[in-house]
Amino acid sequence: MNFLDILEQLAQGLGHTLLVTLTCSATALLVGLVMAGLRQLGTQRIGWVLDVLTYVFRGIPVLVLLFMVYFGLPSIGLKVSPLAAMALSLGLIAAAYLSEVFRGALQAVSASEILAAQASGMSRLQIFRYIEAPQMLRFAVPGMINEFTSILKYSPFAYTVGIPEMTKQAMNLTATTLRGIEVYLAVGVLYFGIYWILIRGVLRIEKHFRVPGIGDA
Repeated sequence: MNFLDILEQLAQGLGHTLLVTLTCSATALLVGLVMAGLRQLGTQRIGWVLDVLTYVFRGIPVLVLLFMVYFGLPSIGLKVSPLAAMALSLGLIAAAYLSEVFRGALQAVSASEILAAQASGMSRLQIFRYIEAPQMLRFAVPGMINEFTSILKYSPFAYTVGIPEMTKQAMNLTATTLRGIEVYLAVGVLYFGIYWILIRGVLRIEKHFRVPGIGDA
């Protein structure tokens, strides 16, 4: 079995790795945006609740929360699928980090623009929708790339709840071939390929929505 054969065998778990990464990334993005919106539009009490949730989720290790969801919830009658468990653990932890990224991005929005919108009679919701949110997403791109990369790197935890992603395939292949160095080198190559495609895709989106004149040399 040569290196290309090993890559071919590992590719059987590639689809599961991509599914876990995209599912958790989508969960993180959606929940992070909701938290950012509630923090901007909600009351001070809602802001305190969100701060506590963010603090808690950022302090729990991914693997611990994953086991709490997948192995703990069935004890109270709630059984979740492996993919849902990943979304409720890795996805929510990433959402907590993204909400802080969005908080910092919102602070970069010019106060004069918000003041002008208020003077023109726009509601708080309209200001967030048409002025703050679009700029927030542009300013948050570097932080979003970093968090999506972290999700990709944590995706191997999926094998602990039975998802046959690339790490699980690598373990099985190593056990049968005893060629651990080559197998895990191939895993690294595949993960780097996913990372490169992810970064290029996000940068292309960022370039498409970039405000003319901002960030240009």
